Amino acid sequence: MSKYNTLWEYVQKSKNESFRLTFDQIQNIAGIPIDHSFLKYKKELTEYGWQVGKISMKEQTVLFHKID
Repeated sequence: MSKYNTLWEYVQKSKNESFRLTFDQIQNIAGIPIDHSFLKYKKELTEYGWQVGKISMKEQTVLFHKID
């Protein structure tokens, strides 16, 4: 079980084709702050039918896209 499973399940339930979450929103959903290890864990999201798009350090947001 990944430390981001709660986040992946949240993303999977989205009805949108893509959407953006702030780092603060991710922390509230996952129960942990986003850190550098997110880059490694983000590959797990493909198992849920989604992928991580752009990660903006300036805006502190992550874009998620549904895989066709």
